[in-house]
Amino acid sequence: MLRNFFLRTLNKYASKWIVLFVDLGLMVLSFFFAYAIRFNASLDFELSNLLSQLPLVVLLALFSFMTVGSYKGIIRHTGTKDAFNVFVGISIYTIALSTSLLLNEVVGLVPNFNIPISIILIHFLVATFVLIISRFMFKAFYELLSTSLKSITNVLIYGAGHSGMITYAALNKDRRNNFEVRGFIDDNPNKINKKIDRIKIYNPEKITAEFIEKNDIKEIIFSMPRLRSSRLLELTDRFLDLNVKVKTVPALAKWIEGNLQANQIKQVNIDDLLDRDQITINNPIVKSKVNNKVVLVTGAAGSIGSEISRQLASYEVKQLILIDQAESPLYDLQQELWQNGHHNFVAIVSDVRDKFKLERIFKKYQPDRVFHAAAYKHVPLMEKSPYEAIKINVLGTKNVADLALEYNIERFVMVSTDKAVNPTNVMGASKRIAELYIGCLSKKATKTKFTITRFGNVLGSNGSVIPLFKKQIEHGGPLTVTHKEITRYFMTIPEACSLVLEAGTMGKGGEIYIFDMGKSVKIFDIAKRMIYLSGLKYPEDIDIKITGLRPGEKLYEELLADGENTTKTYHEKILIAKTTELNSTNVKEKIESIIDNLPNLNNKKLVSLMKEIVPEYISKNSEFEELDHEISNELLS
Repeated sequence: MLRNFFLRTLNKYASKWIVLFVDLGLMVLSFFFAYAIRFNASLDFELSNLLSQLPLVVLLALFSFMTVGSYKGIIRHTGTKDAFNVFVGISIYTIALSTSLLLNEVVGLVPNFNIPISIILIHFLVATFVLIISRFMFKAFYELLSTSLKSITNVLIYGAGHSGMITYAALNKDRRNNFEVRGFIDDNPNKINKKIDRIKIYNPEKITAEFIEKNDIKEIIFSMPRLRSSRLLELTDRFLDLNVKVKTVPALAKWIEGNLQANQIKQVNIDDLLDRDQITINNPIVKSKVNNKVVLVTGAAGSIGSEISRQLASYEVKQLILIDQAESPLYDLQQELWQNGHHNFVAIVSDVRDKFKLERIFKKYQPDRVFHAAAYKHVPLMEKSPYEAIKINVLGTKNVADLALEYNIERFVMVSTDKAVNPTNVMGASKRIAELYIGCLSKKATKTKFTITRFGNVLGSNGSVIPLFKKQIEHGGPLTVTHKEITRYFMTIPEACSLVLEAGTMGKGGEIYIFDMGKSVKIFDIAKRMIYLSGLKYPEDIDIKITGLRPGEKLYEELLADGENTTKTYHEKILIAKTTELNSTNVKEKIESIIDNLPNLNNKKLVSLMKEIVPEYISKNSEFEELDHEISNELLS
């Protein structure tokens, strides 16, 4: 109980009026000292004179301290600025006292009232010393007592610039935790080995396991807004190996009312470690193209569709039509948008395979723009269900695209995938066929502009490795990876959706937009980082199990198909894939033939027809590999 009492007492800030009262008391005490020093502690002076002078000393000191506000500072966080305020306050007091005595001597208001100049000067020096030292002594006492009563967290701040100083101040002001900044780290050689508020700045190379152990460092906080993600990844991997937590300071725009709070400093998450610079799009044309327009989104309750819907809802669209066959997720999105103050939308439970229902929607709402995100995307499941893959990814796309053409929609934007490039699985091949169908329509369209966006894996989307790894960590592991060398391109959901919206404003129609996703990332490395970021160790706490490639899965994803190259757009990170010419009439007929005969086709025959439309579709680790051997034998014969 005594321990808790001290902790509660320490966590309470002293009243500013108590601080002012103590300061005035110290001014009186130092005035006695000034007389004692002046007369060599002999007390050979009139005590009555000293006592008669005290009211003026107290009055002028009160005036000076209240003018400067030196008593308002938090004593436990005393710094050089607080010390300077005390100095200024005592200086004003000294000048005011000297001026008062000079005026009294001229006017003669109080006869025989005088304070020797030597006393004034000594009082100035003693009072300055006593008031400043008392503050630092209280601060040291607080730190000593709080350290003995409450566990302390030793941290290093990476970044000795302006952001680093703000982070340092935020940690010092935090009342809930007890942080001690043991040093700064900075890449700038001009700052290394210098000190800030008596705290040393270290070279990053000096932060070794021995340094961490010697100084009992628990956390390293990155406070460098312009730190490249590749450098952050390199440093995070290195520091995690040193068994410390790695945290980061949020962007300035996310600070609470422009001020950084200690509780906003969060652990580095996997989004920060994509090993590439995230794409940022701030194009006013995007806003102008959807403002006062009716916009329809299919697959609106999915990972991509829901984020597209959120971003569109923030614009001044005339009406937002949200379509999805998944009732519960669509309901959740509806509630979220309502709670965020958006009411200019309607959520409709509908299936893109049902053209009759879709046509009723198009006829009733007359959309101006369509973002088509509805699709089946799980590779292993679609490998077992080619019928469903064609029905959703091809027939569903055909239904929406045909209606877009029939109703003269301004822009149709399809969300595709990098798995459509040189596909090795049914899902990727079905998306490629959908791309080809859009390409065929674009050839004959005059009013509707058709656009395709193609990107890689999305962090945090339903079924992606990140949520899977999180669940596996919560259950104590192991984390499952299909192959130690498997790599993927990654992006965040907001990035993906920004790209889709941007694509809705670019080009003349018929383009496939891709973008520079940086380097592909090993899934095995992501798994290890997530274990470390969870405060655990690999393989001691959680192991990683290699399960083998799944049906249709390939080691490396691509963004361009054979025969494709790229041209630049006005955004340096967004490119246009220049696809090979296709016989649109022939391809369209083949696609329509598959759809018309779909109920009569077994899986093998269906996949065989898919391979005719997409010759580069070569099955991997799949039961359909035999079809490729049959095709090869036919060609040889």
